[in-house]
Amino acid sequence: MTGQKLDGILVANTVKDRIRISVEELGKEGIEPCLATILIGEDPASTSYVTSKQKDCADVGIHTKDHRLPQNFSQAELGELIELLNRDKTVHGILVQLPLPKQLDEFEVISKISPVKDVDGLTPFNSGLLASERALLKPCTPSGIMEILDFYKINVAGRHAVIINRSNLVGKPLYHLMLEKDATVTTCHSKTPDLKSFCLDADILVSAVGNRDKFTLTADMVKEDAVVIDVGTSRIAGRVSGDVDYPNVIEKASYVTPVPGGVGPMTRAMLLKNTITAASTSKEIVAHGRESTSP
Repeated sequence: MTGQKLDGILVANTVKDRIRISVEELGKEGIEPCLATILIGEDPASTSYVTSKQKDCADVGIHTKDHRLPQNFSQAELGELIELLNRDKTVHGILVQLPLPKQLDEFEVISKISPVKDVDGLTPFNSGLLASERALLKPCTPSGIMEILDFYKINVAGRHAVIINRSNLVGKPLYHLMLEKDATVTTCHSKTPDLKSFCLDADILVSAVGNRDKFTLTADMVKEDAVVIDVGTSRIAGRVSGDVDYPNVIEKASYVTPVPGGVGPMTRAMLLKNTITAASTSKEIVAHGRESTSP
């Protein structure tokens, strides 16, 4: 029996609908949610991502402040800009588009962002809160994955979740979010021996390799009726592809996210949600997940 597609566009639109309500309610409190974006250099993919995020903000009523800086922008200059935005009471969220040019230290840059404006959820402070199950601002891609699972009423408690990724953006925070929901979690990566055996034991299998030339998650690596989440993005012959051999895997799995149209739209939606949460906490009005903000 063919499995079900996990439609990230559908779920993202439901998140956006809730955000529009929150924007209206924040407006009643005199708060105009604002996201400041910082892009260094002219990398086409990064430029496209930032433009898309700004369009998403406009779509739900979030104001944006756009900072596009030259490739040779220095560490000191970037630090000064972030400090300026940290102090700006009209800015509620700060997004530094990654990856950064080689002359910039990513950890140092991220660490400069105020934790209350860290809409990517990547500062050391928020990473620590995440590990302690106390974070309000959580990394967008892992949060988007959990939102999809929640929307489709896929319970992770007591199930074995295998994550093929150990990055700070996806694998590590998703480990904590899955653990928080009582899953048994295994993290795999490029040095994991016999990766296939781990995959075949997974009730929920998350693949975030992003290099289709070297890795494809095939149907023979997937347990019958497993839930498969594809986070990978590769461009093959001009087309965007994920890690997963989707047509064959969906014949075996119970649920699968497509690429495009799966986790990607959710990542962007959760950035909007984090911006609303940051704006809400600016006057101690906390946005609670599915609920709109309230005084």
